[in-house]
Amino acid sequence: MVEQRYRAVLEVLDGSLITEIAQRYGVSRQSVYTWKAKYAAGGFEGLREA
Repeated sequence: MVEQRYRAVLEVLDGSLITEIAQRYGVSRQSVYTWKAKYAAGGFEGLREA
C-alpha cells in the first residue's frame, strides 16, 4: 500500500493531474492530496499508516 501511495505521489510531482491519478488508483482526489502532504512532511515513511 505504501508503494502505491509513493508511486501516486511521484506522478503528482512529475506533473500528472490529481484527478487522473485518483481515478487510476481508485481513490478520492482528497486521498491523493493527503498522500502528497504526508510525503512532503515525512518522505516515504510519512506515507505509512499511523
